[in-house]
Amino acid sequence: MSAPGRVAVVTGAARGIGRATAAALAGNGFRVALVDVRSFEMAGTAALVREAGSEALALEGDVTSLATAERLAATVLAAWSRIDVLVNNAGISQPKGLLDITEEEWDRTIDTHLKGAFNWCKAVAPTMLAQRAGRIVNMSSVSAHTGAGTAAVSKSAYCAAKAGILGLTRGLAKELAPHVTVNAICPGLIATDLTAGMIAREGAETLTRSIPLGRLGAPEDIAQVVVFLATVTPCFMTGEVIDVDGGQWVN
Repeated sequence: MSAPGRVAVVTGAARGIGRATAAALAGNGFRVALVDVRSFEMAGTAALVREAGSEALALEGDVTSLATAERLAATVLAAWSRIDVLVNNAGISQPKGLLDITEEEWDRTIDTHLKGAFNWCKAVAPTMLAQRAGRIVNMSSVSAHTGAGTAAVSKSAYCAAKAGILGLTRGLAKELAPHVTVNAICPGLIATDLTAGMIAREGAETLTRSIPLGRLGAPEDIAQVVVFLATVTPCFMTGEVIDVDGGQWVN
């Protein structure tokens, strides 16, 4: 179901899953506000949105700041008068283990993933509640279920942040019901800039052995699930966690 004229905000929109999500939403009729700290990379995403026949609004900002989230949400409202969908996708990679990670690096990881999602939910919730309609999609990870990394390369801070997003999703699903839905997606191993180093180091063939569908995921695989959650009507889902991992988690 397309959504002509509706408005989506996508954080972490400059590349990877965020870029694919913005393009897919635009292809389904959404005007898309793009939020990222990489302003120099957002032009490519904005071009994809416009190629899909929609409007793009590129907004530079750090999701770790609530004041910034509120300011940028107000900018979206000033331009388009509504916010129908929020996709909390902004994230960073942090490969250091417990013995090596600094407090500042831990805080930055938690702040970008978990606090960033909280900040944007808080910034758009009043608008969605006033509209009596809204969809929030939070990007977690299968690492929230399984942990990730090895003794040599740990991702405990990343896993903790992504697990926190699941708790935030379920809590807000109750708090914002019945007019606003809040769901989470847990991507598996997706071929993006963030995973390129690991894929090059370990080899795609080796990594896909644990994936029953036999391939790495693409950003578009995740984007299509976001579109479903953003457009399905009626939507009788909230507080749900959808694993999109080629079967990796059940394997």
